[in-house]
Amino acid sequence: MHPAWLILILSLAPTIGLGIGRFAYALVLPDMRDALGWSYSAAGFMNTINAVGYLAGALLAARMIRRYGLARTVRWGTLAAVASLALCALSGNFWVLSFARLLAGIGAAGGFVGGAALAATIAQRHPERANFLLSLFYAGPGSGILASGLIAPFVLQAFGPGSWWIVWWALTLLSVAMILPLLLTPFGTNGAIDSAAPAKFSIRPVLVYLIGYFLFGAGYIAYMTFMIAYVRDGGGGAPAQSLFWSLIGVSAFVTPWLWRRVLAMDRGGLATTAILGVNAIGAALPIFGHSPLLLAISALVFGVAFFAVVGSTTAFVRFNYAPAAWPTSIAALTIAFGIGQTLGPIVVGAITDAMGSLSFALNISAAMLAIGAVLCAFQKKLANSE
Repeated sequence: MHPAWLILILSLAPTIGLGIGRFAYALVLPDMRDALGWSYSAAGFMNTINAVGYLAGALLAARMIRRYGLARTVRWGTLAAVASLALCALSGNFWVLSFARLLAGIGAAGGFVGGAALAATIAQRHPERANFLLSLFYAGPGSGILASGLIAPFVLQAFGPGSWWIVWWALTLLSVAMILPLLLTPFGTNGAIDSAAPAKFSIRPVLVYLIGYFLFGAGYIAYMTFMIAYVRDGGGGAPAQSLFWSLIGVSAFVTPWLWRRVLAMDRGGLATTAILGVNAIGAALPIFGHSPLLLAISALVFGVAFFAVVGSTTAFVRFNYAPAAWPTSIAALTIAFGIGQTLGPIVVGAITDAMGSLSFALNISAAMLAIGAVLCAFQKKLANSE
């Protein structure tokens, strides 16, 4: 099978685990918050517990890959994410939903770390197109965001207040259909990565990069958790919410072409700095108002950079580490990212409860992204990449 098709099928793992499993929550959050009587802190906790699961999954991922292989780790992780969506539809109990969000995070991390390493292995066989092929994998979450954006707001509009659980069922059925190619496609041998001895990973040489990626995790999640509520608070109905969310998803499809030259920069953290800087600009635009045009531009600018930031970190790993170290290195970056997104939602929710406005919290989100971009600029290329 053509490598692009293999990677597009692999991208169904983050499509389900991240694009739907994590991010679709923002679309359902306003109705869940109203129907279940949650504060913004409680609403933020649901993404925090999801991030805790993602962090736990990232900590376990390298071990799971060594034991079960890349492809099996991707499949089981994505199956867990699908099961979590069904569980969200079954109960309004806070703790049941918390467990479902935790499971979604664990599954998404396994699917992402395993999928990224397997995609890097496939892409490495075609070095002249490696960064483009990797970008196809990172467009996966955009597909999930686009699909959920076209479904969730209109399901809520059709069935009225309190229909959040119907949305979860619709997304579960969509994910069941999406996972079939992932389960049925043979990816060949898992490659040298699976059988290689565990590679050592040293934090000190990439500490500044890890901190920058931590700030990305903390900053982006506030935007992706609360922007739909911000659009709704500004008077945006189902069409406006769907359009805003879909624009973020659509922008992912531009990523492989727009950023391929930047992703090919083998110069430490500069590629991440450039992309994360654009991401910060997109996150900052809603500070200036609720204008539909302004929000649309924000969604496009944020989205076109958001998916590429993660791609830039895998490119960094590919340039600076030997293949045997890729799963461990990607997992380490994912852990830093996971810690950031664990803290981000509940902190932003608490700030919003205290200040009574989402605008203040969104300002902090954009600032964290900007600081993260600056820090990544100080990351040098590693002297020994073998």
